[in-house]
Amino acid sequence: MAVAQPAAPAPPLRERVPLKPLALGAAIVAVWLLLDQRGFAIGAFWLIGVAFGVILQRSRLCFAGAFRDLILLGDGRLFRAILLGLAVAAVGFVLLEARLAPNPGFGIAPAGPHIQPVGIATVVGGVLFGVGMVLAGGCVSGSLWRMGEGYVASWVAMAGIVAGTIVANRQWAWWYDNDIRERTAVWLPAELGGYPAALALTLAGLAALYVAVLWWESRTPKMPEFPAPPPEPAFGWRDQLRQGWEKVWGGHGWSYATGAIALAVVSVFALGLQVPLGVTGGISLWADNVLGWFNASSLPLKGSELLAGCTPGGAEKWFTVRTATMLGLVAGAFTASMLSGEFRIRRPRQWSRYVQAGAGGLLMGYASVIAIGCTIGAFFSSIPRWRWRGGSMALRSSAGPGSAWR
Repeated sequence: MAVAQPAAPAPPLRERVPLKPLALGAAIVAVWLLLDQRGFAIGAFWLIGVAFGVILQRSRLCFAGAFRDLILLGDGRLFRAILLGLAVAAVGFVLLEARLAPNPGFGIAPAGPHIQPVGIATVVGGVLFGVGMVLAGGCVSGSLWRMGEGYVASWVAMAGIVAGTIVANRQWAWWYDNDIRERTAVWLPAELGGYPAALALTLAGLAALYVAVLWWESRTPKMPEFPAPPPEPAFGWRDQLRQGWEKVWGGHGWSYATGAIALAVVSVFALGLQVPLGVTGGISLWADNVLGWFNASSLPLKGSELLAGCTPGGAEKWFTVRTATMLGLVAGAFTASMLSGEFRIRRPRQWSRYVQAGAGGLLMGYASVIAIGCTIGAFFSSIPRWRWRGGSMALRSSAGPGSAWR
């Protein structure tokens, strides 16, 4: 006679219901609903920022790392992935701009472009930003997503970035009077007679850089890469869901190319909604708002109403599409690192690392103001728009007061 076996105890609730993803998702939706009350675009750019942070964290996409790996290690995989993302963004941008400005021969670009005047300020800003990236261990967007992943040094770097933007905001008028306002804009679709020629030139330039990176890689011998073991076969729907979850949130992360293409798609979507991706304008705005409590505000920046780019604006005190993107980026990186099990507090072992991070952030913050953008706003979002960035005085028709780039 068989003896009845006691029923196995039910697994705990945390194993039956994915509480962590539900809680993180609910928090993201709750913040979106709150920001949406201030404006549809602000709430939407919060979600765009979350996607931005998830992409950077999962793919470890780092613009500073692209140059570092190529120059020091002869590894161009990250650099080539970024070039691929730029090509995808360029194609997406041309579809949007051709609809918004069908006849570029008039020389009037659609509202919201990232146009950074090229001159002494750009060169100085670029050099300072490059040095700052090396010292801080990442660019501005890289520091933001590492903040969400638990890097204490990145929080120190962000404090330096805030300080740098404050200094640059107070010196902006000098840069504007002596350099920035004296130049004219060069927009390739207008100069080359239409979008096809501008797109072809942009893609040809990116392709040439891609080949150059391959040539540079060939000069450095590398160890052969061993293929990853094939995944276990999935026989049931639970196994298929588990494997799908592991592909998205597993510790192995995404490929560089996947991250770069996803970032390009998000940037195209952001431009279609209002403006391309950018974060330094939001950081600069919040830093100046704090100074405003002590009657030391520097905003609005002189001539900023004539510029289209990642600038702080000044019409809104705290919540803009830039600040929503900035906050969403940190939240997205935190969410991705929590779901993948990669979040933990990481403290530098040497105190000198804090000094390095703070100094690097200071340089990046200053440079991002005078160069009107960081690696996202002045690189990934500008190059696909086929611009040789010229002066702002010719941009009044496309980025006048009250335009959407704020």
